[in-house]
Amino acid sequence: MATLENENLVFRFPQIEKDAIFSINFQRTLRIPDTDKTYSLPPGLGSFPVRHVEDFTGRIPASMTDRGGVILPMWQAEAMWLLFKNHGPDWELDFPVAIKIAAGKVNAVTGDPWRPGLHREPQDYLVSPEQPWLDGFAIEKGVIRQFVAMPLGDGYTPEEQLTGDAKWGGIQISVTPLKRAVWEKKFAAWREEQRHIHSRPFVECCDLLIDECSSAMGLAAGGRMKQEIYEDSFSLDDWDQDATDRVFVSLVHAKDWRFITGEAAPNEPPSAEEYSAAGLPWFDYYGKDQTVLHGSKKLANIKSVANIFKEQTGAQLAKSSDTAIGKTVKLGPGLDGSRTIMTSNDRE
Repeated sequence: MATLENENLVFRFPQIEKDAIFSINFQRTLRIPDTDKTYSLPPGLGSFPVRHVEDFTGRIPASMTDRGGVILPMWQAEAMWLLFKNHGPDWELDFPVAIKIAAGKVNAVTGDPWRPGLHREPQDYLVSPEQPWLDGFAIEKGVIRQFVAMPLGDGYTPEEQLTGDAKWGGIQISVTPLKRAVWEKKFAAWREEQRHIHSRPFVECCDLLIDECSSAMGLAAGGRMKQEIYEDSFSLDDWDQDATDRVFVSLVHAKDWRFITGEAAPNEPPSAEEYSAAGLPWFDYYGKDQTVLHGSKKLANIKSVANIFKEQTGAQLAKSSDTAIGKTVKLGPGLDGSRTIMTSNDRE
Protein backbone atom coordinates (compact mmCIF):
# COMPACT_ATOMS: atom_id res chain seq x y z
CA MET A 1 0.00 0.00 0.00
CA ALA A 2 1.24 3.49 -0.85
CA THR A 3 1.99 5.82 2.06
CA LEU A 4 1.91 9.59 2.32
CA GLU A 5 5.24 10.97 3.52
CA ASN A 6 6.26 14.64 3.47
CA GLU A 7 3.76 15.44 0.67
CA ASN A 8 4.99 12.46 -1.40
CA LEU A 9 3.13 9.32 -2.39
CA VAL A 10 5.62 6.59 -1.57
CA PHE A 11 5.47 3.05 -2.99
CA ARG A 12 7.63 0.28 -1.53
CA PHE A 13 8.20 -3.20 -2.94
CA PRO A 14 10.24 -5.05 -0.28
CA GLN A 15 9.09 -8.45 -1.55
CA ILE A 16 11.08 -7.75 -4.74
CA GLU A 17 13.97 -5.65 -3.39
CA LYS A 18 14.18 -4.50 0.21
CA ASP A 19 15.31 -1.00 -0.80
CA ALA A 20 13.01 -0.61 -3.81
CA ILE A 21 11.19 2.70 -3.32
CA PHE A 22 9.35 4.93 -5.77
CA SER A 23 7.72 8.27 -4.98
CA ILE A 24 5.52 10.79 -6.72
CA ASN A 25 5.51 14.45 -5.80
CA PHE A 26 2.83 16.83 -7.08
CA GLN A 27 4.62 20.01 -8.14
CA ARG A 28 3.11 23.46 -8.31
CA THR A 29 4.13 25.32 -11.44
CA LEU A 30 3.38 28.12 -13.87
CA ARG A 31 0.48 27.79 -16.25
CA ILE A 32 2.09 28.20 -19.64
CA PRO A 33 0.26 30.33 -22.21
CA ASP A 34 -2.47 28.36 -23.97
CA THR A 35 -1.67 29.32 -27.57
CA ASP A 36 -0.25 27.68 -30.69
CA LYS A 37 3.30 28.11 -29.37
CA THR A 38 5.08 25.09 -27.85
CA TYR A 39 6.90 26.02 -24.64
CA SER A 40 9.87 24.61 -22.77
CA LEU A 41 9.41 23.08 -19.33
CA PRO A 42 8.29 25.48 -16.60
CA PRO A 43 9.81 25.13 -13.11
CA GLY A 44 8.66 23.29 -10.04
CA LEU A 45 7.63 25.82 -7.40
CA GLY A 46 7.26 23.41 -4.50
CA SER A 47 4.88 20.67 -3.44
CA PHE A 48 1.12 20.81 -3.26
CA PRO A 49 -0.11 19.94 0.23
CA VAL A 50 -1.48 16.38 0.16
CA ARG A 51 -3.72 14.83 2.83
CA HIS A 52 -5.56 11.55 3.49
CA VAL A 53 -9.22 11.70 2.47
CA GLU A 54 -10.41 9.67 5.47
CA ASP A 55 -9.34 12.47 7.80
CA PHE A 56 -12.04 14.78 6.41
CA THR A 57 -15.20 12.71 6.19
CA GLY A 58 -18.22 15.03 6.16
CA ARG A 59 -16.28 17.94 4.75
CA ILE A 60 -15.74 16.48 1.30
CA PRO A 61 -18.19 14.74 -1.06
CA ALA A 62 -19.03 11.19 -0.04
CA SER A 63 -17.76 9.95 -3.40
CA MET A 64 -14.24 11.15 -2.52
CA THR A 65 -14.36 9.39 0.84
CA ASP A 66 -15.59 6.19 -0.80
CA ARG A 67 -12.72 6.20 -3.29
CA GLY A 68 -10.12 6.65 -0.57
CA GLY A 69 -6.63 7.86 -1.36
CA VAL A 70 -5.56 11.46 -0.93
CA ILE A 71 -6.73 15.00 -1.68
CA LEU A 72 -4.89 18.15 -2.67
CA PRO A 73 -6.00 21.73 -3.42
CA MET A 74 -5.72 23.54 -6.75
CA TRP A 75 -6.87 26.98 -7.81
CA GLN A 76 -8.98 27.23 -10.94
CA ALA A 77 -6.68 27.30 -13.99
CA GLU A 78 -3.66 26.35 -11.85
CA ALA A 79 -1.14 23.95 -13.40
CA MET A 80 0.67 20.92 -12.02
CA TRP A 81 3.31 18.37 -12.93
CA LEU A 82 4.18 15.00 -11.43
CA LEU A 83 7.78 14.44 -10.30
CA PHE A 84 8.96 10.82 -10.21
CA LYS A 85 11.78 9.61 -7.95
CA ASN A 86 13.18 6.08 -7.97
CA HIS A 87 15.31 4.70 -5.17
CA GLY A 88 17.28 1.49 -5.02
CA PRO A 89 19.99 -0.15 -2.96
CA ASP A 90 22.80 1.96 -4.39
CA TRP A 91 23.46 5.60 -5.09
CA GLU A 92 23.55 4.97 -8.85
CA LEU A 93 21.07 2.11 -9.21
CA ASP A 94 17.37 2.96 -9.35
CA PHE A 95 14.57 0.40 -9.20
CA PRO A 96 12.39 0.70 -12.35
CA VAL A 97 8.60 0.94 -12.20
CA ALA A 98 5.80 1.24 -14.74
CA ILE A 99 3.35 4.06 -14.00
CA LYS A 100 -0.16 4.54 -15.36
CA ILE A 101 -1.60 8.04 -15.01
CA ALA A 102 -5.17 8.99 -15.80
CA ALA A 103 -7.26 12.11 -15.24
CA GLY A 104 -10.96 11.47 -14.77
CA LYS A 105 -10.29 7.83 -15.73
CA VAL A 106 -8.91 8.96 -19.13
CA ASN A 107 -5.39 7.66 -19.73
CA ALA A 108 -3.00 10.62 -20.06
CA VAL A 109 -0.81 8.76 -22.58
CA THR A 110 -3.40 7.15 -24.89
CA GLY A 111 -6.69 8.97 -24.26
CA ASP A 112 -8.39 5.61 -23.70
CA PRO A 113 -10.67 4.83 -20.76
CA TRP A 114 -8.89 3.49 -17.69
CA ARG A 115 -8.47 -0.27 -17.62
CA PRO A 116 -6.47 -2.46 -15.23
CA GLY A 117 -3.07 -3.79 -16.24
CA LEU A 118 -0.31 -2.63 -18.58
CA HIS A 119 -0.80 -2.69 -22.33
CA ARG A 120 1.17 -2.21 -25.52
CA GLU A 121 -0.05 -1.17 -28.97
CA PRO A 122 -0.46 1.46 -27.82
CA GLN A 123 1.69 1.66 -24.71
CA ASP A 124 -0.53 3.08 -21.97
CA TYR A 125 2.06 3.72 -19.24
CA LEU A 126 5.38 5.40 -18.47
CA VAL A 127 8.61 3.84 -17.22
CA SER A 128 10.64 5.58 -14.53
CA PRO A 129 13.51 6.45 -14.05
CA GLU A 130 13.74 6.91 -17.85
CA GLN A 131 10.68 9.18 -17.56
CA PRO A 132 11.51 11.76 -14.84
CA TRP A 133 8.14 13.54 -14.82
CA LEU A 134 4.82 14.04 -16.55
CA ASP A 135 3.33 17.48 -17.20
CA GLY A 136 0.21 16.72 -19.17
CA PHE A 137 -1.67 14.82 -21.85
CA ALA A 138 0.41 13.31 -24.66
CA ILE A 139 -1.05 14.84 -27.83
CA GLU A 140 1.71 14.19 -30.38
CA LYS A 141 5.30 13.02 -30.58
CA GLY A 142 7.37 15.20 -28.25
CA VAL A 143 4.45 17.43 -27.20
CA ILE A 144 2.00 17.37 -24.29
CA ARG A 145 -0.79 19.70 -23.20
CA GLN A 146 -0.26 20.90 -19.66
CA PHE A 147 -2.34 19.60 -16.74
CA VAL A 148 -4.58 22.53 -15.69
CA ALA A 149 -7.23 22.32 -12.96
CA MET A 150 -10.79 23.28 -13.83
CA PRO A 151 -14.10 22.73 -12.01
CA LEU A 152 -15.61 19.37 -12.81
CA GLY A 153 -18.89 19.69 -14.67
CA ASP A 154 -18.05 22.76 -16.77
CA GLY A 155 -17.01 20.76 -19.84
CA TYR A 156 -13.28 21.44 -19.74
CA THR A 157 -11.78 18.04 -18.95
CA PRO A 158 -10.92 15.26 -21.40
CA GLU A 159 -13.21 13.06 -19.30
CA GLU A 160 -16.16 15.29 -20.20
CA GLN A 161 -15.12 15.80 -23.82
CA LEU A 162 -14.45 12.13 -24.56
CA THR A 163 -17.11 10.43 -22.41
CA GLY A 164 -19.76 13.13 -22.00
CA ASP A 165 -19.64 12.56 -18.23
CA ALA A 166 -18.16 14.37 -15.21
CA LYS A 167 -18.16 11.46 -12.79
CA TRP A 168 -14.59 10.95 -11.67
CA GLY A 169 -12.30 13.96 -11.90
CA GLY A 170 -9.04 13.79 -9.97
CA ILE A 171 -6.00 11.70 -10.87
CA GLN A 172 -5.75 7.92 -10.98
CA ILE A 173 -2.33 6.33 -10.49
CA SER A 174 -1.04 2.77 -10.61
CA VAL A 175 2.56 1.71 -10.05
CA THR A 176 3.91 -1.70 -11.11
CA PRO A 177 7.37 -3.05 -10.17
CA LEU A 178 9.63 -5.38 -12.10
CA LYS A 179 9.39 -9.05 -11.29
CA ARG A 180 11.99 -10.13 -8.77
CA ALA A 181 13.61 -12.59 -11.18
CA VAL A 182 13.91 -9.91 -13.86
CA TRP A 183 15.42 -7.45 -11.39
CA GLU A 184 17.98 -9.98 -10.22
CA LYS A 185 18.86 -11.17 -13.70
CA LYS A 186 19.29 -7.73 -15.21
CA PHE A 187 20.86 -5.86 -12.30
CA ALA A 188 22.35 -8.17 -9.67
CA ALA A 189 25.77 -8.49 -11.32
CA TRP A 190 26.05 -4.76 -11.92
CA ARG A 191 24.89 -4.06 -8.37
CA GLU A 192 27.63 -6.21 -6.84
CA GLU A 193 30.28 -4.46 -8.90
CA GLN A 194 29.04 -0.96 -8.16
CA ARG A 195 27.77 -1.27 -4.58
CA HIS A 196 28.72 1.61 -2.29
CA ILE A 197 29.38 1.22 1.41
CA HIS A 198 26.23 3.11 2.38
CA SER A 199 22.76 2.32 1.14
CA ARG A 200 20.86 5.07 -0.63
CA PRO A 201 18.76 7.18 1.75
CA PHE A 202 15.20 8.24 1.03
CA VAL A 203 15.26 11.57 -0.76
CA GLU A 204 12.52 14.12 -0.30
CA CYS A 205 11.34 15.77 -3.48
CA CYS A 206 12.30 19.48 -3.23
CA ASP A 207 12.62 21.59 -0.70
CA LEU A 208 -20.12 24.36 5.14
CA LEU A 209 -20.71 20.93 3.53
CA ILE A 210 -19.66 20.60 -0.06
CA ASP A 211 -21.87 19.10 -2.74
CA GLU A 212 -20.60 16.85 -5.51
CA CYS A 213 -19.68 19.64 -7.95
CA SER A 214 -18.98 22.80 -5.96
CA SER A 215 -15.44 21.80 -5.02
CA ALA A 216 -14.49 18.80 -7.15
CA MET A 217 -11.84 19.55 -9.76
CA GLY A 218 -10.55 17.76 -12.84
CA LEU A 219 -7.45 18.16 -14.97
CA ALA A 220 -8.03 19.86 -18.30
CA ALA A 221 -5.65 20.39 -21.22
CA GLY A 222 -3.69 23.63 -21.18
CA GLY A 223 -0.85 24.99 -23.30
CA ARG A 224 1.53 23.05 -25.52
CA MET A 225 4.82 21.93 -23.97
CA LYS A 226 7.88 20.08 -25.24
CA GLN A 227 7.97 16.69 -23.52
CA GLU A 228 8.80 13.24 -24.83
CA ILE A 229 7.09 10.06 -23.60
CA TYR A 230 9.49 7.13 -23.94
CA GLU A 231 8.84 3.59 -25.13
CA ASP A 232 9.26 0.81 -22.59
CA SER A 233 12.57 -1.03 -23.13
CA PHE A 234 11.43 -4.03 -21.04
CA SER A 235 9.10 -6.75 -22.24
CA LEU A 236 5.54 -6.62 -20.99
CA ASP A 237 6.06 -9.90 -19.15
CA ASP A 238 8.93 -8.38 -17.13
CA TRP A 239 6.48 -6.41 -15.00
CA ASP A 240 4.96 -7.92 -11.86
CA GLN A 241 1.36 -6.89 -12.50
CA ASP A 242 0.14 -8.85 -9.46
CA ALA A 243 2.13 -6.41 -7.29
CA THR A 244 0.56 -3.26 -8.78
CA ASP A 245 -0.38 -0.57 -6.25
CA ARG A 246 -3.12 2.00 -6.97
CA VAL A 247 -4.04 5.42 -5.56
CA PHE A 248 -6.91 7.81 -6.30
CA VAL A 249 -5.98 11.49 -5.97
CA SER A 250 -9.00 13.76 -5.53
CA LEU A 251 -8.67 17.44 -6.39
CA VAL A 252 -10.59 20.13 -4.51
CA HIS A 253 -10.80 23.85 -5.17
CA ALA A 254 -8.20 25.70 -3.11
CA LYS A 255 -10.86 28.14 -1.90
CA ASP A 256 -12.37 25.28 0.13
CA TRP A 257 -9.07 23.99 1.56
CA ARG A 258 -9.28 25.88 4.86
CA PHE A 259 -12.82 24.64 5.49
CA ILE A 260 -11.86 21.06 4.65
CA THR A 261 -8.55 20.85 6.50
CA GLY A 262 -8.26 23.92 8.73
CA GLU A 263 -5.10 24.87 6.81
CA ALA A 264 -4.48 27.88 4.61
CA ALA A 265 -4.28 27.09 0.92
CA PRO A 266 -1.08 27.93 -0.94
CA ASN A 267 -1.04 31.33 -2.61
CA GLU A 268 -1.75 31.38 -6.32
CA PRO A 269 1.46 30.97 -8.36
CA PRO A 270 2.89 33.75 -10.54
CA SER A 271 2.00 34.03 -14.19
CA ALA A 272 4.45 32.93 -16.87
CA GLU A 273 4.98 36.57 -17.78
CA GLU A 274 5.78 37.55 -14.19
CA TYR A 275 8.14 34.62 -13.79
CA SER A 276 10.05 35.35 -17.01
CA ALA A 277 10.23 39.06 -16.18
CA ALA A 278 12.09 38.11 -13.00
CA GLY A 279 14.77 36.43 -15.10
CA LEU A 280 14.15 32.95 -13.68
CA PRO A 281 14.92 29.83 -15.73
CA TRP A 282 12.86 27.54 -17.92
CA PHE A 283 14.12 24.07 -18.84
CA ASP A 284 14.69 21.61 -21.68
CA TYR A 285 15.15 17.89 -21.01
CA TYR A 286 17.46 15.74 -23.12
CA GLY A 287 17.00 11.99 -22.65
CA LYS A 288 19.19 9.19 -23.89
CA ASP A 289 18.51 7.54 -27.22
CA GLN A 290 15.11 6.17 -26.19
CA THR A 291 12.35 5.63 -28.72
CA VAL A 292 9.63 8.28 -28.32
CA LEU A 293 5.93 7.46 -28.41
CA HIS A 294 3.81 9.21 -31.03
CA GLY A 295 1.13 10.60 -28.73
CA SER A 296 -2.61 10.08 -28.83
CA LYS A 297 -4.87 11.10 -31.69
CA LYS A 298 -7.78 11.12 -29.24
CA LEU A 299 -5.99 13.57 -26.95
CA ALA A 300 -4.75 15.63 -29.90
CA ASN A 301 -8.38 16.42 -30.73
CA ILE A 302 -9.50 17.59 -27.29
CA LYS A 303 -10.13 21.30 -26.84
CA SER A 304 -7.83 23.28 -24.59
CA VAL A 305 -8.90 25.38 -21.61
CA ALA A 306 -8.41 28.66 -23.49
CA ASN A 307 -10.46 27.49 -26.47
CA ILE A 308 -13.38 26.33 -24.33
CA PHE A 309 -13.22 29.46 -22.18
CA LYS A 310 -13.47 31.63 -25.29
CA GLU A 311 -16.36 29.55 -26.65
CA GLN A 312 -18.26 29.85 -23.37
CA THR A 313 -17.51 33.50 -22.53
CA GLY A 314 -16.33 35.19 -25.72
CA ALA A 315 -13.26 36.45 -23.82
CA GLN A 316 -9.60 35.50 -23.72
CA LEU A 317 -8.47 33.46 -20.72
CA ALA A 318 -6.52 35.67 -18.31
CA LYS A 319 -2.72 35.35 -18.26
CA SER A 320 -2.71 33.39 -21.48
CA SER A 321 -0.82 35.63 -23.89
CA ASP A 322 2.47 34.41 -25.33
CA THR A 323 5.57 35.40 -23.38
CA ALA A 324 9.29 35.33 -24.11
CA ILE A 325 11.13 32.84 -21.91
CA GLY A 326 14.78 33.66 -22.57
CA LYS A 327 17.54 31.08 -22.41
CA THR A 328 16.62 27.63 -21.08
CA VAL A 329 18.58 25.35 -18.74
CA LYS A 330 19.43 21.89 -20.10
CA LEU A 331 18.50 18.87 -17.97
CA GLY A 332 19.00 15.17 -18.52
CA PRO A 333 21.22 12.16 -17.84
CA GLY A 334 24.76 13.34 -17.16
CA LEU A 335 23.69 16.96 -16.75
CA ASP A 336 23.63 18.63 -13.34
CA GLY A 337 20.69 20.71 -12.23
CA SER A 338 17.18 20.52 -10.87
CA ARG A 339 13.89 21.64 -12.31
CA THR A 340 12.59 22.66 -8.89
CA ILE A 341 13.01 26.25 -7.74
CA MET A 342 13.50 26.73 -4.03
CA THR A 343 10.84 29.08 -2.72
CA SER A 344 9.85 30.40 0.68
CA ASN A 345 6.80 28.93 2.34
CA ASP A 346 3.82 30.54 0.69
CA ARG A 347 1.23 29.54 3.27
CA GLU A 348 -0.50 32.30 5.21
